[in-house]
Amino acid sequence: MERLFRSPAATVVVAIGAGLLVLALGLATLGYSPIEAFGALGRGAFGSWYAISSATLVRAIPLIVLGLGFALAFRGGAFNIGMEGQFLVGAIAATWTGIQVAGLPGPVAWLLVLGAGAVAGALWVVVPVVLRLRFGVLEVITTLLLNFVAEALVSWMVQGPLQESSRFYPQSDPIAVAARLPVIPGTRLHLGFLIAVLLAGVLAVVFARTLWGFRLKAVGLGATAAAVSGRIDAGRLLAIALLLSGAIAGLGGGLEVSGVTWALYQNLSPGYGFTAIAVALLARGRPLGIVAAGVLFGALEAGAGAMQREAGIPSVAVYLAQATIILVVLLADVVGLRRQALAVFVEPEEGAA
Repeated sequence: MERLFRSPAATVVVAIGAGLLVLALGLATLGYSPIEAFGALGRGAFGSWYAISSATLVRAIPLIVLGLGFALAFRGGAFNIGMEGQFLVGAIAATWTGIQVAGLPGPVAWLLVLGAGAVAGALWVVVPVVLRLRFGVLEVITTLLLNFVAEALVSWMVQGPLQESSRFYPQSDPIAVAARLPVIPGTRLHLGFLIAVLLAGVLAVVFARTLWGFRLKAVGLGATAAAVSGRIDAGRLLAIALLLSGAIAGLGGGLEVSGVTWALYQNLSPGYGFTAIAVALLARGRPLGIVAAGVLFGALEAGAGAMQREAGIPSVAVYLAQATIILVVLLADVVGLRRQALAVFVEPEEGAA
């Protein structure tokens, strides 16, 4: 088994293969044709330029952005499980701002809308940061609980302060046309995809080429050791990483409103914040890998709809493949830790011999 996980690339290939195999076996067990199902899935995800641009890539945008946010916090040793909530409050702020900027030129309106989403996402993490630094409360708990608060806040907003003018539907008025991101003609693919890729490139440089990125990694590997030997302010770095992670998640909400929905409503997110964690884990936290993993999961989501339409297979079946992929990645981590542990005990003996 260890040979299967010799490299990150091999791990990804094995994980994807295992996910598709388990999905095929599950479909066959339930009486569906795996060949028909995979054919529909492939056509829905990559069958045409419209399928690629308007389904796969559009669904990949929030997964990439939120995956980058999780990877940033995770590199510093923090687990931001509340990106779903940060995404939603970012969408709320972006919607309110988008309604107010009707008289502004497009680029200015976009920046204000996306900036509002990012600021709201960062502010949503302030309480978890304070509780972590002041009282030692793990951000896993606080950020997760705030997801439910954010969902309730969206529900209240679309039935209260932000409800559309007729007061009939539980949603907001559409944002101003000037606040809507431009799209490629004939598709639904908007500027947010380019923003997501550029953000991944920036984080890749920060992680690999900057002192701040190195210090963040050192804190993630061992906060106490980083503070003692490197004189690094671990608490400050952790706080900045969590705030930036929340800002990126809030940006994702802004991109969704300004690029896809153009309004706020309940169930805006089908679970992007949680799926993005799987995306980041599959990519091992590598920003450019997150782009590829986001496209993969976006393809599964897009293909799931086609699979349900054409083959009558429930779209939730793809979650079986996604879960298997993540389990294989986690298994690879366990195998890697085991290999390192064995090396610690074996190498000294070989040196002595």
